[in-house]
Amino acid sequence: MLYRENGQFKTSYRADQQLLPITQDRWLMIALIALSFLVVPFVASDYAFRALIVPFLILTIAAIGLNILVGYCGQISLGSAGFMGVGAYVAYNLTVRVPQLNFLVVLLLSGGSAALVGIAFGIPSLRIKGLYLAVATLAAQFFLDWAFSRIPWFTVDSPSGSVSTNLIELFGWSVERPVDKYLLVLGLLCALTLAAKNLTRSHIGRAWMATRDMDVAAEIIGVRPVVAKLSAFAVSSFYAGIAGALWGFVHLGAWEPAAFSVILSLNLLFMIIIGGLGSMIGSFFGAAFFVLLPLLLNRVPGMLGIDLSTTMKSQLEAMIFGGLIVLFLAIEPRGLARLWAIGKEKLRIWPFPH
Repeated sequence: MLYRENGQFKTSYRADQQLLPITQDRWLMIALIALSFLVVPFVASDYAFRALIVPFLILTIAAIGLNILVGYCGQISLGSAGFMGVGAYVAYNLTVRVPQLNFLVVLLLSGGSAALVGIAFGIPSLRIKGLYLAVATLAAQFFLDWAFSRIPWFTVDSPSGSVSTNLIELFGWSVERPVDKYLLVLGLLCALTLAAKNLTRSHIGRAWMATRDMDVAAEIIGVRPVVAKLSAFAVSSFYAGIAGALWGFVHLGAWEPAAFSVILSLNLLFMIIIGGLGSMIGSFFGAAFFVLLPLLLNRVPGMLGIDLSTTMKSQLEAMIFGGLIVLFLAIEPRGLARLWAIGKEKLRIWPFPH
């Protein structure tokens, strides 16, 4: 059988703790990475890069960050888009005011700034949780929305309130074509996914999960809730800040404060719920669901020969999309990642009954 561990023995603790302990999983991951870097750039169209692939990759970065906070640490947040906005506006200011900075440095500083803001708004999590914490982070979203539109510093005194980015230069490489933007975002996503996966397997990751499962018991066994919660807010906001900078510079190119509204925060939360809380692969599934499903719902009527107005398409898309979310959560509340795990488990024991 193709997916069995027969004969795959571990002779050391280090081998047993590999990210992908099953040989078939390692080969599949190598094949996917090779396909992404060596095949997709030559076969995908510019439209696919701009409308599908690049937004999917950037939203995956943001979803991974939010999953660290909600899925691994159990601290709900409705302000992720606000932290993305912090990253985008800080990156814009750095490129305008300090144009000699390398774009990678700009990304790191943008993520760091968002992390500091996330820590500040994460302080209420030390005293409140659940619905009350969700309301506190929602207040952070509204405050940041107000700041982006009312404080001239963010837009470098732009009278219209909108900003437009410059060409990205990276070590002499002009990131201008859609395929160049794709390769930049893909490389960052691979690095950030590996970092996040290792963080969740580390001491701080175990502290996050202990706090999520039962914070009182975690404190009794030595976990410091202040460090666990604020570090989760910091890491989550750091990822959101980098995703926001990429969203503004690579995907949008020009934006207004409404680009980082509460709707985006809710969509990110739905992504990780549908994809699977506490799962890295769930962040990928959730982002793909939100990017691909609206496109399919918009195009299916035309493929069936049904002529609908633009307004009707938009309304049907919202209705069907919301209905699918509710239906999916009722059938499999642990997300698409759980369905993936069940499928792999059935492959490992096929043809024997479960």
